[in-house]
Amino acid sequence: MGRQWLQAKREVAGLKKGQMVGKLVKEIMVAAKLGGPDPAANARLFAAMEKARKASVSRDAIERAIKKGAGIGDEKLVMEHVVFEGYAPHKVPVIVEVLTDNNNRTAPELRVLFKKGQLGSPGSNKFLFDHVGIVEAHHADANVDIEAAAIEAGANEVEPLTHEQNDDIPADHSGARFLTERTATAAVSKWLAENGWTVVTSELGYVPKNFPDLGEADRAEVGEFLQSLEDHDDVHRVWAAVK
Repeated sequence: MGRQWLQAKREVAGLKKGQMVGKLVKEIMVAAKLGGPDPAANARLFAAMEKARKASVSRDAIERAIKKGAGIGDEKLVMEHVVFEGYAPHKVPVIVEVLTDNNNRTAPELRVLFKKGQLGSPGSNKFLFDHVGIVEAHHADANVDIEAAAIEAGANEVEPLTHEQNDDIPADHSGARFLTERTATAAVSKWLAENGWTVVTSELGYVPKNFPDLGEADRAEVGEFLQSLEDHDDVHRVWAAVK
């Protein structure tokens, strides 16, 4: 929902390895800053560390990122969280979350990228999305009851998630995306992890309320625009009303 167009390819389509590693390290720093340095008590940090390990990020780099994010030691994370709202081509609503140490540099660069769409003012389209907790996970049992898991975990909604939608989901596993109240994100992640699920994403995000009807050519144009946003070094997340 919102990022399915990108899930399976976001780490490989047009991204250089160094850029990908940089984004993974930044996510670890932010997760540690927001939830503390202990992955056992910070589901977002645990999921970010697992992704980094899969991408062969060194243990030292992961530990440095955690310390910097949590403010342990000499280095401190100085990072501004900025949200841009606007539209991709064909009036597709988009929310872009940016993490930057210099918004005076980043904002003009985002405005240039949005020339193919339309950059809005703050609050211009957030009402088109629900701001929720999002937990993506997979289970080795292909027949696991995801609805029962959602009820037990305390999630509000659940939908199947395939390897094609998120390449962190093994093709032979049962994947699911659990939507929760924002304050329940960590609790849902913890329950899943303790009950046979492997959590690959645990974060706050934006879920579109509606999806514009797009033809194949229009969808390709929108996908190219969204990819250009995702490729920017300071862009942390892109949420779009595209199935």
